[in-house]
Order: sequence, then structure tokens, then C-alpha cells
Amino acid sequence: MTARLGWALADGWTIARRALLHWRMQPGPVIFGWLFPVLMMLMFGALLGGAIEMPSGDSYYELLVPGIFALAMLFGLESTMTAVTTDVAKGITDRFRSLPMSSAAVVLGRCIADLIDSAVTLIVLSGAGLALGWRWHGSVVEAVAAFGLLLALRFALLWIGIFIGLTVKNAQSIVAVQVVVWPIGFLSSAFVATSTMPDWLGTIAQWNPLSATATAARSLFGNPDPSAASWIGDHALAAAIIGPLLLTAIFLPLSAVRFRRLSR
Repeated sequence: MTARLGWALADGWTIARRALLHWRMQPGPVIFGWLFPVLMMLMFGALLGGAIEMPSGDSYYELLVPGIFALAMLFGLESTMTAVTTDVAKGITDRFRSLPMSSAAVVLGRCIADLIDSAVTLIVLSGAGLALGWRWHGSVVEAVAAFGLLLALRFALLWIGIFIGLTVKNAQSIVAVQVVVWPIGFLSSAFVATSTMPDWLGTIAQWNPLSATATAARSLFGNPDPSAASWIGDHALAAAIIGPLLLTAIFLPLSAVRFRRLSR
């Protein structure tokens, strides 16, 4: 068992290195992916910052930056779907499956590469947020825990992206899925507190897993979150752990089954 696990990890790292080499060969799309959330932070900070009153006169960036962190984890779903679908459509996945390598290496390598990409995105966003005036007010351990929750959400969304990427017929089909990602991102507490929304809409937004992670991250960072009081809001930390675990428990097996039955 230990030997098989080591084999899978070694092969997975080989596949991950392939994806990372693409960064050097085609840096444009990767750099754009890192900077796009920064652009959103600047845009929404400028558009909404002057109109939203924060408690105790706090900067709007105290609310916005952790929300953009969570939103960036969601937007990474699109790059995962696109990369997986493209590899399948070009027959690259079938070539890997024909090689004497672990059957889990292809999806494991994608997970490793995309998690590294997401970690870099969080580093870039953190630097931009600090430059704009955002600060965390808790301990270093709490800040690391907040980033851990964000990457846990990304890990869960990875499996959704891999499953969709293995299921759709071509890269053009991804566009239909991408249309759904944006409403999910905006129907959350990423940009504004749910207390400013109509009651029914605020309830839906609070039960969005993205909101749970954003709220938990704000709590760990020591940033304000004047959202409406609710059960899910009061237990955001638990929800930010349970939500990704449930999504992973559902979509990891589905991805494994779909990968084994893949025939193109």
C-alpha cells in the first residue's frame, strides 16, 4: 500500500510539473489569472467603498479583501474545468492512461498544480490588499488557519472542476458552466454584508459555501463582517470546514468513476 501511494504521488508530481512548465512557456494566461482578482479588488473597492458604511469607521477593504480571497478560489474552478476538458479533447489524457503509471496520477497532478496556482494567487492578493490598507488583526496562527480554509474550499472546488471537465464534450461547453459561476460568486457575502440584502436573499447568500469561508476567514483575520445574525453565520467556522468536506466527499468519487469510465 505504501509503495502504491508513493508511486501515485511521484507520478502525480510528474503530471503537476507538466502543468507548471506551461507557466514558463505560456506565462500570459497564468499571470492574468493572478492579477484578475486584484483588478476586481481595485474596481469594487473604488465603486463600493465610498457607499458602504462599516462599523466603527473601518475601511471597506477590511470586508472586501477576505471576500475576494474566497471569490478567487471559486474562479479557479474555471481554469480547472478548461484544462481538464482540453486535455481530454486533445487525447492527452488517454495517452497518460496508456502509460505504465498510477491511474490516479492525472487528476492528482492537476490538483497539485492548481493548488500551487491558488496559493500564489492568495499571496498576490494579500500583497495587493496590504498595499490598499487591509490588515489582519489576529495572530499569525489564525491567519494561517484562514488561508488553510480558503485552500480547503479550493480543493473541494477542484474536484467539481475535474468532474465537469471530464464530463462535458468540448471546451466550448465550458462557457455554459462559466455563466453559472458568476451568479454563485455574487450571491454571497464576498462584496457586501448579508444584512444589506432582502431577508430571503440574505438567507440564500449566507448558506452559500463561499459565504461561510469568507465569514470564517474574516473572523480569523479579525476583520469586521456586519452580516445578519443567523445560525449559519454564528457557525461559519464549522460550515467552512464541513462544506468543503461534503463537496469533496461527493465529487472526488464521482471524478474517479468518470475517469475510469472515460472513453473518447
